[in-house]
Parts: sequence; C-alpha cells; structure tokens
Amino acid sequence: MDSSPPPVRTSLTRADCLGLLGEQSLARVVLSVRCLPAALPVRVGLIDDRHLMFASSEETVLIAARRGDVLSIQIDGLEPSGATWSVLASGIAERAPSEPALTLPLQEAVLRGAALFVLPISVVVGERIN
Repeated sequence: MDSSPPPVRTSLTRADCLGLLGEQSLARVVLSVRCLPAALPVRVGLIDDRHLMFASSEETVLIAARRGDVLSIQIDGLEPSGATWSVLASGIAERAPSEPALTLPLQEAVLRGAALFVLPISVVVGERIN
C-alpha cells in the first residue's frame, strides 16, 4: 500500500497564468466540433495581459471563430522539481485584423498557410500539482 501523501493542488494567480502563457509557443485550442469536445494543436503568442494570438490552419477553428464560439487555449508543463501545471484561457476568438509583429513560431505557421486569430482572454485559470 502506498503511504505517500496525496498531491497538493495550488491555484495559480492570473499573473502566474499569463506568465506561463507568455513562455509557450505551442498549445491546444479546445472547441466543440459537432457537439463533441476537440483539442487541436496551435502556435500561440501572448500579446498583452488581455489578449492571446494563435495560428491554426484547421477549418473547424476558422468556422468556430466566424460563429463567435467560445474557444479555450490550454497549455501544460512539467517543472524540474517534478511538479506539473496547467493553464486554460477562454474567450471569443476572432480573425486577427492584420499581421502585427509576430513571434518566430507564429511567423512560421503563417508562412505554412495558417490563419491568425486573437483571443480576448475573458477567463484564465490554472493550477500547479506538486
């Protein structure tokens, strides 16, 4: 029988969540496809503390953005200590009106034909598990 203590879950602050989002270039966009949840890979970049930009070539993402669906961007990580963390940012995405200064991963995605989207971050939550 395992006598190790249960994992400790700690909620992350908005600032912590945004810091982790700002360090990542690969994430998942979570959306509904035919009433079922789907998670698709996207390139991401944090614009500021209220907006996230992401690139996707998936038609389902473009359709969801046109409809005004709520989308979520989700990232996970593993720390050197063995702790894991997860962050989820949600909002109503829309096509980016123009191509602002982009990070290299976003530039590369656009060069491969991906569309750019802006996600106003309405809700952002995260947790760390030690």
